[in-house]
Amino acid sequence: MSADGHVHSAEQQTAFWSSSGMELAANGPDWTAGLKAQEARRRLVQYGPNAIDTAGASHLLLKIVRRLAQPLVLVLLIAAVVSGLTGDLASTIIIMAIVTISTAMDVVQEHGAERAAAALRQSIAITVTTLRDGHAVEIPVEQIVPGDVVMLSPGDLVPADGIVIASNGGRVNEALLTGEPYPVDKRPGPSGAADPASAFDALFGGTAVVSGELQMLVAQTGAATMLGTIAAALQTDAPLTAFERGLHRLGLLIVRLTIGLVLFVLLAHIVFHRPPLESFMFAIALAVGLTPELLPMVTTVTLSRGALRLARQRVIVKKLSAIHDLGAMDVLCTDKTGTLTEARIELSGFPGIDGQDYGHALELAALNSRFVTGVGNPLDDAILARAGNLVAGWRRCADLPFDFERRMASTLVERDGRRILIVKGAPEAVLAKSSQAERCTDEVVAMDAALRGQCDALHEREAQGGLRLLGVAWREWTGDADRIGMDDERDLVFAGFCAFLDPPKVSAAVAIARLRSQNVAVKIISGDAAAVVLHLVGSLALDCKGMLTGDVIAGLSDAALTAKVRDTDLFARVSPDQKMRIIRALSATGHTVGFLGDGINDAPAIRAADAGISVESATDVARAAADIVLLAPDLGVVADGVAEGRRTYANIMKYLRMGTSSNFGNMLSMALASLVIPFLPMTAIQILLNNLLYDLSETGIPFDAVDSDDLAAPHNWNMAAIMRFTGVMGPLSSVFDIATFGLLLFVYHAAPDEFRTAWFVESILTQILVIFVIRTRLLPWHSRPHPALVVTSLGALAVALFLALGPFARVFGFASLPQSLLLWVIALAAIYLALAQVLKRLAIA
Repeated sequence: MSADGHVHSAEQQTAFWSSSGMELAANGPDWTAGLKAQEARRRLVQYGPNAIDTAGASHLLLKIVRRLAQPLVLVLLIAAVVSGLTGDLASTIIIMAIVTISTAMDVVQEHGAERAAAALRQSIAITVTTLRDGHAVEIPVEQIVPGDVVMLSPGDLVPADGIVIASNGGRVNEALLTGEPYPVDKRPGPSGAADPASAFDALFGGTAVVSGELQMLVAQTGAATMLGTIAAALQTDAPLTAFERGLHRLGLLIVRLTIGLVLFVLLAHIVFHRPPLESFMFAIALAVGLTPELLPMVTTVTLSRGALRLARQRVIVKKLSAIHDLGAMDVLCTDKTGTLTEARIELSGFPGIDGQDYGHALELAALNSRFVTGVGNPLDDAILARAGNLVAGWRRCADLPFDFERRMASTLVERDGRRILIVKGAPEAVLAKSSQAERCTDEVVAMDAALRGQCDALHEREAQGGLRLLGVAWREWTGDADRIGMDDERDLVFAGFCAFLDPPKVSAAVAIARLRSQNVAVKIISGDAAAVVLHLVGSLALDCKGMLTGDVIAGLSDAALTAKVRDTDLFARVSPDQKMRIIRALSATGHTVGFLGDGINDAPAIRAADAGISVESATDVARAAADIVLLAPDLGVVADGVAEGRRTYANIMKYLRMGTSSNFGNMLSMALASLVIPFLPMTAIQILLNNLLYDLSETGIPFDAVDSDDLAAPHNWNMAAIMRFTGVMGPLSSVFDIATFGLLLFVYHAAPDEFRTAWFVESILTQILVIFVIRTRLLPWHSRPHPALVVTSLGALAVALFLALGPFARVFGFASLPQSLLLWVIALAAIYLALAQVLKRLAIA
């Protein structure tokens, strides 16, 4: 326990339960009478209310400022201001609108984590029965303090973390915390458990009592509980996702390129004694020309189209950038319950002592499950679902409910004057009461040492296979009494076992094969025992390597865990904070990690992952922490999402490759030309017009088709690849620009307006038509563009040629051109496109 009273890991909490409970009992009054009211008030002041603090939500203004401070957004804002100062109000309005819409959409998505913490608070009971001054009283759950004795009955939610001090058949559903689908028996300890799932003497806030009665000595409340630590994890700022990290790096890259180019032009113009104001405005126009101002629009539209396509496949995307992260994901970590399994308990078999399913064993188990009193449990429901009409005609005479001392439940039933006593419970307990056994041929034989060993071996074998077993035995009832006692549970005939499992999904193996074919590694992270996880892997015939359990992980440093997760596919008996450590360890090795979970215990890992995924049936906390929610809990849908994510990434990268290389090439050409030409190669307004029309030509990219090669493997933001493409295609563009300059200056001796017009036409012609070359790794006619891209590109080209050569040319400073010069420009553009087709193999990594 830390100095602030909080326990920061499940292992620390486990060690703290017993010592804390005993210390509170020793330092307070006799816990059998509960706390005195005065002492409870003092402890309420000392420990604070039993509530989870959700005051971690940041102010709306802070969220907006945080996004506007991103490098790329800052560049765009500066570009908008400069455009306004140079008289290009249209560009200013467009850029500001794009930034505003993009920022607004991001801010709306951030409320997910705040809703998650609020959902945690609502998951705990409103009032609770506790002992105060020797009397049972009902008090608000917020007033529970360490040292309180709480009384719990079936249907109650546990209000805090504590120690079991009394139990009468108490069973608790801890699936939301541990992932274990079976109810857990609770009884006084100490258990000496090293993890929460094995602590039979501990209770956790937010779990539910399903049967029996319990008394709990409260050890920790509020933020110090396991739920409290999960809520605290959800309140902290989530780490940057792969998409956000990529945008950040791109912004810094553009900032560096822009500053370098502007400084170069300014210094060069000063050396050549050019007019300072004109040089400054020219340099600023070049800087604006370098900025990919439509990038937020392209990414938003591309991701939105991906979200709409996924919605048709019953996938809700809460955070648009998660679509990219899903495509970039190369490791998917998933809980087994609900995704690899059906998330329900099923009776898988009812083997007799010979190892074969024995109908009489099922009939006896069904009678016991049908007529035993008390709150039912999923095991009884599974037996009755399989039994059908086997219980017809029988009636209940008496029963003896389950308790932890006996670890069995007995029922006396009758039909047609025949009475039999049926006992069902822990196999070792039932076997200990059996003096005979029933073979699958209905032959009753003595239970000798050899036969007992055979039954034990069968039990052990099935348990190692991940199954949970109950033993079933019976005997003829010869008495007349309509009641039974513990002394009657003797001289039984052992009939066999009932074996249960959470059945694997038929579609899971196919879905995992699809993900692996997409180069996505799948790792299973479960709160279940190692044997259960291994059984599931065997059932699905999965090829997995390595296993780490929670006990082992607890002893590993972060560096050691990072080294081990590379070669480990299975993780068992892990706590919530260990799941988060695994995700962070994988991220530290350079992976883009997705996590799919549905329980409260999964929420921190969902939030820590690059792509946090949950399902519709998950807890409110898990759904709120996730960026993507599957309406159908099927890994096949995740595989569809991976393909969609890669499609969106491919189209975003098309814009980046086209925009950065073309803008850089043109701006480099103008910067160089401005040093040797006695006039500006283009005016500021012509530069901005060129840039705007080129960007508009690319608005069809979000709708474009994607080559199959782009869907085959995960991709992430690669600044080196962008620089490589820019470094190849940008200079190629500049070479043809320089060739155009030579043609204009030395062949046609063009005047300034004629020079600017011809170069504007050449520039916009090559910029737009090369889109159809570099949008694919294939030959352009082997990969057809989407009609929307054809319309926007050729439409923008038509507008550009109309403005430069049409009746309004003088408005923008253009002049008419000789027909022979236009033919030369077209020829240069054709040669450029041919060379671009050849060099793109080198440019596209």
